[in-house]
Amino acid sequence: QVQLQESGPGLLKPSQTLSLTCTVSGASITKDFLYWSWIRQPPGKGLEWMGVIGYDNDGTVISPSLKNRASIFRDTSSNQFSLTLTAVTPEDTAVYYCAASPADGDFRTTWPYRGQGTRVTVSS
Repeated sequence: QVQLQESGPGLLKPSQTLSLTCTVSGASITKDFLYWSWIRQPPGKGLEWMGVIGYDNDGTVISPSLKNRASIFRDTSSNQFSLTLTAVTPEDTAVYYCAASPADGDFRTTWPYRGQGTRVTVSS
């Protein structure tokens, strides 16, 4: 059973950098043919896919709406992957989730495995 757990700060000020980490258990981020994504849900809105990193290398795909601000990288020794989002604004307030999708699925829309989420608030 794949389990994911997000961790990171809950409150940031505008212009700061958000850093979140996802700890994975029950699967290897390098071996189990899964794609590892970050998604978020702003208050009152639907889920927004942010980006993904593959199991087979460090290549990433980032949503065009976030391409200049978001980065995803992985720590294979810790079986973790992380999200960095620069220059946050109140519009980045959301519940952030890490998630996993099988290699033959659509990692932009389908996440059979997802963490419980961590709430991030951006406010001055």
